[in-house]
Amino acid sequence: MDETAGPGSVAPGGESAARIPPPPFLRPPVPGEPTAFAPLSPRVALLVVAVLAFGLLLWMARDAVRPFIIGLLFVYLLDAPVRWLARRGVRRTLAILLVYAAAITAIFGFLWLTLAPLIDEVLRFIEDFPALADQLSAQLQRLYDLYSHLQIPAAIRSWIDQIIAGIGSGGGGGGLDLSWLIPIISGAGSLVGALFAYLILPVFVFYLLKDRVELTASFDRSLPATWRFDTWAVIKSAERVFGQWVKGQLILGFAVGVFTFIGLMVLSRVVDPVFGRYALILSVIAGVLELVPIIGPIISAIPAVLLAATVGPVPVAAALALYLLVQQVENNFLVPKIQGDAVELHPAIVMSAIIIGGSLAGLLGAILALPVTAAARDVVRYLFRRMSPDEPEALEAALAKLGPIPPGRPLPPVDPVLTPDG
Repeated sequence: MDETAGPGSVAPGGESAARIPPPPFLRPPVPGEPTAFAPLSPRVALLVVAVLAFGLLLWMARDAVRPFIIGLLFVYLLDAPVRWLARRGVRRTLAILLVYAAAITAIFGFLWLTLAPLIDEVLRFIEDFPALADQLSAQLQRLYDLYSHLQIPAAIRSWIDQIIAGIGSGGGGGGLDLSWLIPIISGAGSLVGALFAYLILPVFVFYLLKDRVELTASFDRSLPATWRFDTWAVIKSAERVFGQWVKGQLILGFAVGVFTFIGLMVLSRVVDPVFGRYALILSVIAGVLELVPIIGPIISAIPAVLLAATVGPVPVAAALALYLLVQQVENNFLVPKIQGDAVELHPAIVMSAIIIGGSLAGLLGAILALPVTAAARDVVRYLFRRMSPDEPEALEAALAKLGPIPPGRPLPPVDPVLTPDG
């Protein structure tokens, strides 16, 4: 959507706040009577049914739709530079081609700088894997021998043995049940199977970028006049969340990868050279898994800890300290400045959303669980405030974050009696 608004736009705040139209889904307020929902017009009812049917169709074809969801993320990322060039007189088609050329050049440049060292580290790891496995087995045997000679009460020793056996079997006995990771791992396989669908993404993204203005205007014209304001407010609420999430994940993933690489190189000098042998591949894993909040950083630390365990307990402690330090810097300094409060959710809600998203849509569902949940929260919060006419300040504060609403079309006349000012 365009950042600028047309002559009929409403930017909440000041005198324009008085022009916020009444919610079309509520009856006009009558003194002494409770607020009630208004009946839907046939046109609105038809649109609601069409949206529900379209959503059901997308859900039934969710495996085929995943590449196009990624395509929409690319549209969002490339739209800003395309608009920047278009505002400076470059034809939109040429602007898209220039942005494509710049993006492809940047990607190939990045791969040229990192791919060869990354492949070298992968081949080195494959070559060293048998020796690393033997070293890890020896360290675990040494740890078990130490544990066997500890003076521990029989009941506690039995409980610990059950936990170890449960972890080894991946199941019961009080162990950790990691079966919930299976949908996420299977989702990664489905992405590989959908390779051919990704080949048409550049064409899909090109046409959306080329016709974005016309598509937006056509959608705006199709909206009932009384529903236009709230429709765009809901869209902008979700767009704000997804925009900050996309920007934040790109920056955070790059920052976490760089910080992890620097930390591993420092540990290779200070603690043990084994960290430097695989610093690049471990930092790439840390940056990519940053896409999955809370669980991703934990999973990314496991390879580094296992690698450190082939040497001894001191490198294990150093690896844990490094990854904990990186996460503390990210959570306390980077996230508040980059993402703000747009995707701020309680950790329990985040964990639940990731597990549900992974179960429903695999790896992509786990990645998108956080922005989808945050967007749903903001939409519900906006609708709740729209249905609370006695709290106009809260509504104005929420709308002030969204920018001009609606873009490009004048609002219908508003009866002063029905405004929040009464």
